[in-house]
Amino acid sequence: MLKASQRGNAMPPSPIRKLVPFAEAAKKRGIKVHHLNIGQPDIETPPSILDAVRNAPIKVLAYSHSAGNESYRKKLVQYYSKNGIDIDYNDIIITAGGSEAIVFGLMACLDSGDEIIIPEPFYANYNGFAVMAGIKIVPITSHIENGFALPPISEFEALITPRTKAILICNPNNPTGYLYSRNEMEQLEDICLRKNLFLFSDEAYREFCYEGEYTSAMHLKKIPDQVVLMDTVSKRYSACGARIGAFITRNKDVYAAALKIAQARLSPPGLAQILGEAAVDLPDNYFDSPKAAYLSRRNTLVARLNAMEGVFCPTPGGAFYVIARLPIDDGDRFCQWLLEEFHHNNETLMLAPASGFYETKGLGKNEVRLAYVINETDIHAAMDCLEIALRTYPGSTLKNG
Repeated sequence: MLKASQRGNAMPPSPIRKLVPFAEAAKKRGIKVHHLNIGQPDIETPPSILDAVRNAPIKVLAYSHSAGNESYRKKLVQYYSKNGIDIDYNDIIITAGGSEAIVFGLMACLDSGDEIIIPEPFYANYNGFAVMAGIKIVPITSHIENGFALPPISEFEALITPRTKAILICNPNNPTGYLYSRNEMEQLEDICLRKNLFLFSDEAYREFCYEGEYTSAMHLKKIPDQVVLMDTVSKRYSACGARIGAFITRNKDVYAAALKIAQARLSPPGLAQILGEAAVDLPDNYFDSPKAAYLSRRNTLVARLNAMEGVFCPTPGGAFYVIARLPIDDGDRFCQWLLEEFHHNNETLMLAPASGFYETKGLGKNEVRLAYVINETDIHAAMDCLEIALRTYPGSTLKNG
């Protein structure tokens, strides 16, 4: 029998989605599952941007330019300008979600066998994208004790080899929620300048910063040709299913290479570009309400977690995720047990084991990621479940567990 390729077999499973069959089975048993495992917001998608798609005067849904509709790219220039990012519409390639933007960056800037340094824990799908591009992720560990702050630059320098071509950050961070400070961003700017590296910046959660100043990689003045920005409307406008993002660089050589990759896949989604263009026209105060909702949810979730015996959860500065350390023997086993064997008042919760967000084996074993994308009533119900579960789980490390 013919077999799958080595590349296909090397693709890692998603730590966020691999427990879905257990959640589905729990629901079939009549158990309510509180989903804190995935960044799928419950905030309503703005009706006006959905109406823009419904009411579009389309007779033929044709291909767009491979870089995306010019009208949308010009609208995005206005959006980024409001965020202090000065670019031209010819610096932008519209992509099928932020995921495609990341793949474009890896494939346009790195060759097979090259290395990219990423602070861990990191967005788990970076692993899959690296396999697709044939490159090696070199992790640098951040730590829960200091809220997952940027590791010392000396540790970055120690990892650089002749094959190192880039550093990738997510700011604000998924999965930790950490918001990199201007000083930390300038440290990254300095090492990229000295070592001639690309700085890739995944900025999907730009609008959701709660403490501190948001600093885009595009704000850095010393390395304009070394920055590649990856972006998406998924989280910003609660439109994950639109699958529309952006690849942005001022480096014309990199842009030209990425555009050829974009041409090979023909064009980005047409209806989603209409949605994205309408989103730029939302009032400037649109983000006030969802940001306030996420901030309140964050405060509720972090307070409940830290009030539990044996639990530690740093307060994140942005996005809508936390990583918590639990008094358990194994996060993967615990998260599956929650869905297979546990329920409280016929309810349970679904979490993402943090081990899947680390590249270094053995790290994150007693940590989980939680996404505060559900309402506060459900957050409280989920935390009630978790508190009881931590005392009844067979692998609990609590004295009376």
